[in-house]
Amino acid sequence: MAEKPERIASTDIPSKGVSDTQIEDNTHHGVDDVVNTNLEAKIKNPLKGVPYDQLMRDVEAFAEEKGLTEHVALLRKGALVAQDPTSFGENLTGEHALDEAEIKALREEVTHKWRLPMKLYLTIATCSIGAAVQGWDQTGSNGATLFFPAYYGIKHNDLANALVLQLVGMINAGPYIGCALLGCWLSDPANNYLGRRGVIFVAGHLCIWPVIGSAFCETWQQQFACRLLMGVGMGIKASTVPIYAAENSPASIRGALVMSWQMWTAFGIMLGTAVNLACFYNVHNWRLMLGAPFIPAVPLVFLIYLCPESPRWLMKKNRYPKAWINLCKLRNHPIQVARDLYYIHAQLSIEELITKKSNYLTRAGQLFTIPRVRRANIAAFTVMLAQQMCGINIIAFYSTTVFEAAGSTQFIAMVSSFGFGMVNFLFAFPAFWTIDTFGRRSLLLFTFPNMMWSLLAAGLCTLMDDSNPAKTACVAIFVYIFAAFYSPGEGPVPFTYSAEVYPLSHREVGMGFAVATCLGFAAILGITFPLILTALGTAGAFGLYAGFNFVAFWMIFFLVPETKQRTLEELDYVFGVPMGKFASYQVTKAAPFWFKRYVFFQKDAKLEPLYHIENEEHDSSYSDRAEQRHPMRSSPAELDVEKSARPMPESQGNEKM
Repeated sequence: MAEKPERIASTDIPSKGVSDTQIEDNTHHGVDDVVNTNLEAKIKNPLKGVPYDQLMRDVEAFAEEKGLTEHVALLRKGALVAQDPTSFGENLTGEHALDEAEIKALREEVTHKWRLPMKLYLTIATCSIGAAVQGWDQTGSNGATLFFPAYYGIKHNDLANALVLQLVGMINAGPYIGCALLGCWLSDPANNYLGRRGVIFVAGHLCIWPVIGSAFCETWQQQFACRLLMGVGMGIKASTVPIYAAENSPASIRGALVMSWQMWTAFGIMLGTAVNLACFYNVHNWRLMLGAPFIPAVPLVFLIYLCPESPRWLMKKNRYPKAWINLCKLRNHPIQVARDLYYIHAQLSIEELITKKSNYLTRAGQLFTIPRVRRANIAAFTVMLAQQMCGINIIAFYSTTVFEAAGSTQFIAMVSSFGFGMVNFLFAFPAFWTIDTFGRRSLLLFTFPNMMWSLLAAGLCTLMDDSNPAKTACVAIFVYIFAAFYSPGEGPVPFTYSAEVYPLSHREVGMGFAVATCLGFAAILGITFPLILTALGTAGAFGLYAGFNFVAFWMIFFLVPETKQRTLEELDYVFGVPMGKFASYQVTKAAPFWFKRYVFFQKDAKLEPLYHIENEEHDSSYSDRAEQRHPMRSSPAELDVEKSARPMPESQGNEKM
């Protein structure tokens, strides 16, 4: 192989094994033409256009360099399938023809997408139960807030005492302060040295011992210290678990598998409200409420090393034989392993055009300087910030306080909070089906207006006379409606979305920044909401957050592209589209289409897609090019028949407003 220019060399991912012609062509046209400025809005395949002979030489060189020579025959097939994944390898003939089992395995990724290895299900389940710590702690402090201020001598007899209100809020926000200031930023270096599993193991312990310690604290200073330490573990875990799940999951259902993080967070919220009720009359009620959230972290630390390490992380560390072994545990057939391994390697080599050599500080800076990474960073920042703007955590943190302020007794307020936890958990299930079909962006744009009106209605209901027996019920009903819209939308999307949008080179630091955004603003919310509640009342506070929902809707409309059913590597080109071009498309194409189709009911309205997938663009010379580059493929006539017969993936541009 010819020596590559120094600027694309890497100590972690050498570019050998990817076409010199392709790399040099990308270098000639410049990084902006490759990824950073995707003006044509094309989802490009890095292997497309590589001549057959060159591709075979690249595969052989790749297999030799990476210690995969025993799999070279499969890698040749996998590379050819990766060049044209929509054909399922059916147009390959000769020595590279796929057998029936291989073709079936590729087709079943579409026709039976939930038919996955048990090891993959174990990986997702093991990681996601750790999310219950997050949800459980929110509602543990929710109930304990009624009791621990009096024990620590910081109970506010005068609600106007701003200092006391801030102190209670700061204790409640302790985990999120620890997350935002330290935990999230430790994710990148910790992942670099420990791997995904090692980080999750350490974070699991930080979510056990400080939580247990919080049940035995005798002063508010001790309590705050324990909660800060727990926050460090929560931040590292929240920055790593969604990445680990996303890297191990196939593209077709990646959203559904990664969103199990949110489902288990919702499950933790529900369990927390249930434990609060069970402990209400116990003499040690608030200690049990604060200490119980350690329980979900126990199976996490015991099971994590039964799961395979992320193949993408292993490839980043140039440990390709181990990546092959682990990918075999996460896919149903070796042909899928060969295809994914070589395709990921090809894309990582292209990424080196952008990232070059970097360290932690330069990667953090590149979140704002490299156009492709910056666009992903803005989108992740937007969805994470929107989760705090929507108002869900004023309910999760302070629902008991809110219901009590609305005129309920403490016990009835806890019963109402338990109802919120149940609704939040049960309505997370629809997202398993909708997140990869309806799409991430579309779910957000549908649910935010509904969260806005339901939260506003809940606030207005608090203005009813206290003597009206329907007051608490009306407030609770609209809070539950709010939760029902949140759970399948802004609940699962932010962590799923943020885990997938960054390139591998910036995934840890990018996810750390995104989670720090989310949990940092959660800390601000936790500290400020008692003050807002005192100053504006329940109706005013809910109205304020209803307004935030309106603002968040338009932020998402202009800044957040759709990512459903794209591989993590294809997203380089999604975020290569300039933000101006994306925003212009939404205003001039998507919005008019939505009004024509869904307001004026014009059934003949059509939406011109924003993204064009090269594998799906077949001009009149398609067959000739295929035959010329790949003598092992089927004849031109057979290609035309198969082209018209096989289903085409839904264009990413065909999204609802």
